[in-house]
Amino acid sequence: MVFTPRRPIFRSATAAIALIALSATSVTPAFVTVAVAQSAQPAQSAQPRAQGPASVADLAEGLLDAVVNISTSQTVKGQDGDSGPVPMPKVPEGSPFQEFFDEYFGKQEPGKNNPSRKVQSLGSGFVIDAEQGIVVTNNHVIADADDIEVNFTDGSKLKAELVGKDTKTDLAVLKVDPKKHKLVAVKFGDSSKARIGDWVMAIGNPFGLGGTVTVGIVSARNRDINSGPYDNFIQTDAAINRGNSGGPLFDMYGQVIGINTAIISPTGGSIGIGFAIPAELAAGVIQQLRDHGEVQRGWLGVRIQPVTDDIAESLGMTSSKGALVAGIIDGGPVANGAILAGDVITKFDGKPVNNVKDLPRAVAESPVGKEVDVVVVRKGKEQTVKITLGRLEDTADAKTKEKSQSQTDQDEDSAQDVDVLGMTLGVLDDDTRKEFGIAKEVEGVLITEVQAQSVAANKRIEAGDVIVDIAQEAVKTPEDVAARIEKLRDEGRKNALLMVASKTGELRFVTLQMN
Repeated sequence: MVFTPRRPIFRSATAAIALIALSATSVTPAFVTVAVAQSAQPAQSAQPRAQGPASVADLAEGLLDAVVNISTSQTVKGQDGDSGPVPMPKVPEGSPFQEFFDEYFGKQEPGKNNPSRKVQSLGSGFVIDAEQGIVVTNNHVIADADDIEVNFTDGSKLKAELVGKDTKTDLAVLKVDPKKHKLVAVKFGDSSKARIGDWVMAIGNPFGLGGTVTVGIVSARNRDINSGPYDNFIQTDAAINRGNSGGPLFDMYGQVIGINTAIISPTGGSIGIGFAIPAELAAGVIQQLRDHGEVQRGWLGVRIQPVTDDIAESLGMTSSKGALVAGIIDGGPVANGAILAGDVITKFDGKPVNNVKDLPRAVAESPVGKEVDVVVVRKGKEQTVKITLGRLEDTADAKTKEKSQSQTDQDEDSAQDVDVLGMTLGVLDDDTRKEFGIAKEVEGVLITEVQAQSVAANKRIEAGDVIVDIAQEAVKTPEDVAARIEKLRDEGRKNALLMVASKTGELRFVTLQMN
């Protein structure tokens, strides 16, 4: 998988030199310090040369047979079904080629002139179980393939069948007949112990060149490149190119600590920025694919958003860590009120939740039905609740219905419009609900107008939005909102945290400065 930046990093002739230098550093284990003799001074032969690490040839030799090339073929059908006509290209009016195109493309008949064709692609993989014939690769390597073939270093080939795949982590498990070829397997290592600067080795099939070995270091950990909900990549400068996808990233003990998956490149080739799925994430997914043919993930049943500095301040928190619960999914594991909208989850099953991405990963890696301790901050106080996890259904059409934290009814007939923080507030009744097109399940205080350039307008609040609560206390009338804002000011708060519902009932948290 290649991510191409909008602007190339290098544009000039000097850039080519920089690219060559970067490529060289990505495959050379260490620099060798060389004494440079100057004409005016004698060479300092007493200065020892710094030596690089020992050769990795023995390590590579023992791993090459476990790495395979994955070849796939896919039938691409014509536009009219199995064999539709080729669409005529668009040409400028008056083009000298118009007559040629009209003659050729105009004679096409559906089902005759554009038969289905085979499209082939290449990737990498590796054997993890020699007795069972289990091979691991990326899902995008084998996606939509009609035929999958595994090619070994000795030139032999075996047909492979798909055991299971997971689109969320881009992993797939294949199976070949172990009786037809002697297999060599490798094991997963502990990627959590990999440190930035550790040496790593990538083996794969770049551009169809099977058995290619490159060496580099762990450049970074926990990278989120927005390719999926559980991004937690190892970044490496070991050269990874097209065709390396699905291949292993080894540590210097010969254990797989990552599965090479993506690169960032303006050219399509390696510039020393590659990404591998960490073994700590991949191993569990692969085992489930082997056992069930699918991945069964834990499910908490909440909608979350990041905790910004403003939100943290408005909640009286000392730091902006955690995941803010923006809504509760009806029928989910916490629909019983164990967790409420407005809670900040700071720890899940003993694991810290430092940012909003940490929580989905931790929940997804937990077994379905497990009882876990969840630490939340509610109204400025930390408390622990016990939750039994449900199962995340990929195909389920889960209907989300966010529950406000108060269901009390109040007499709204006497309420008057109120101006607060650049918003004009009114009563949400049958008439205003119809006027603004607000769903019947939405409850709170209606925003009838927003002043331009106000703090509310700057946070994209608009007429028709509904304030559900302020600082985790429900509001039902415009007077409630004004009183709550005034109370926060008296407490010395600089920001007010509002839970705002859209016309359709979708919730979000917004912080407004009260200066």
